[in-house]
Amino acid sequence: MSEAPVTILVADDHPMFRSAIVHALNAAIIGCRVLEVSSQSTLEACLATEFDIDLVLLDLTMPGAIGFSSLLWLRAERPDLPVLVISSDDRPRTVRRAQQFGAAGFVPKAAPVEDLNKAVRRVLDGGLWFESTRAERSEQDAMLAARFAQLTPQQFRVLMLLAEGLLNKQIADRLGLAENTVKIHVTAVLAKLECRSRTQAAVLVKSLDLEEGSAP
Repeated sequence: MSEAPVTILVADDHPMFRSAIVHALNAAIIGCRVLEVSSQSTLEACLATEFDIDLVLLDLTMPGAIGFSSLLWLRAERPDLPVLVISSDDRPRTVRRAQQFGAAGFVPKAAPVEDLNKAVRRVLDGGLWFESTRAERSEQDAMLAARFAQLTPQQFRVLMLLAEGLLNKQIADRLGLAENTVKIHVTAVLAKLECRSRTQAAVLVKSLDLEEGSAP
């Protein structure tokens, strides 16, 4: 009986880059099945219907995402699904934060195709790939990751809309929920994140941005 083909999801909003990645994957992994999404919303839609994904290749700057928010959402939605971050921002702190927020590896967009292939194979085999980082672990980021890890996927969706400044009614309309249900989620989110207000929670989300130096 033959093994099921490897399924890899490429999440990036640049069509030409996705095309190059798909070509590289098909050349490196015989029979590889590649899925493509271009935003946080299409990422969520894909995971709602695809249950046999083996690996996600994730860009950090897709529409609907704030820095590492898509990575944190994926860790909440599919804790056992490895995520390999591919980003043009390869500063040591960005790489280290990706690792602390749950990525299985990091490949700069400027890296050779051979590095990408090695990273994909390493992660598919259950390993890690952080060749370019020498940054030390940040206890502040570790605590931030632990706080976000407490949220359910739905609570994370509510948080992201809350961070956009939406009211409970608007969040309810966007997610197809009852307004009272959203209120319950917001209360739980604030408690889990140890925030006293919606504004403080929004600032915490902002700290996930690639340009932010530290969490509040």
